[in-house]
Amino acid sequence: MLTDRIEPKWIDLFADVFARCKVGAGDVCAVLSESQSRALNVQLAELALARLGATPFHVIVPSPRQSAPVPIRSTGASVALAGMAPALQALAASVFVADCTVEGLMHAPELAQILKGGARVLYISNEHPEALERLAPSSADEQQVRAAMRLLRGAQRMTVNSPAGTELDIRVAGARVGGVWGYTEKPGTLSHWPGGLCLCFPTAGSVNGTLVMAPGDLNLTFKRYVEAPVKLIIESDYVTRIEGASLDAELMREYFAAWGDREAYAVSHVGWGMNPHARWDALMMYDRRDVNGTEQRAFAGNFLYSTGANEVAGRYTLGHFDLPFRHCTVRLDEHLIVEDGRLQDRFA
Repeated sequence: MLTDRIEPKWIDLFADVFARCKVGAGDVCAVLSESQSRALNVQLAELALARLGATPFHVIVPSPRQSAPVPIRSTGASVALAGMAPALQALAASVFVADCTVEGLMHAPELAQILKGGARVLYISNEHPEALERLAPSSADEQQVRAAMRLLRGAQRMTVNSPAGTELDIRVAGARVGGVWGYTEKPGTLSHWPGGLCLCFPTAGSVNGTLVMAPGDLNLTFKRYVEAPVKLIIESDYVTRIEGASLDAELMREYFAAWGDREAYAVSHVGWGMNPHARWDALMMYDRRDVNGTEQRAFAGNFLYSTGANEVAGRYTLGHFDLPFRHCTVRLDEHLIVEDGRLQDRFA
């Protein structure tokens, strides 16, 4: 297990990333955390902001009581700020928010109010800083992700195939396109660190086909590598069958069913990883408490399929799977983006 100790190099690291978010001397910046946040990252955020000459203050809220029928992991939809109007006002009035909540504000309903105030929000993924250190963002990451987002915005259709049997057809016209590269400079925006993703939230009824998880693909809700094939049949956005006799398949069936919510079976977002420094195999090197799996969402050339909430399609649920696939081929119309798990053309 890694030691939760403040290291000078990690203060430097956090300061470098915050500087990329245009944090400067005199800026009043909030460090948002909850009682179950990783204390080391909260402390590093404060010290880094002070090193840049900013004026940090803390917004600390109790981690809320659990309301779900099963453990919630890596949803990107923290509920820690629910009903906390004074806290929201303080965050919205800040120049910059270092989001150290456990799940992050990315899909939280309160995010819009915070961004409307002009704050720049950076979700520091709930990883040990040893992982964050390897995945420090760069301007090259931003240029690559922005170029991929332009292609995705102009596309009508995404197709995904794999030797394991994946055959997926996705209508991406009208989808909301997003991308993250690990920092954000523009007021009223959010990013997360680690970054290196291009994705979209398809409109309702856009996804059909078969997804086959092969050994070495990942189920990040469980922080687990798949060891036996699992076949997901998808009809008009919804997983309608989960085929397989393995423990992997049984775990997925049970977790889906535990929600008692049809929307948990629906697509949330689809996309591909672009971070050349992220590794699919790094999950093996960490205790589960030390890793959130954001690196595995972003490793270059993966196809990422996620289930759960999708505001574009009018679907809301806390049930959520993030499933990065290796060895897929991804096309946008006639553009080959990923071939057998490797980025192509200008993205290679």
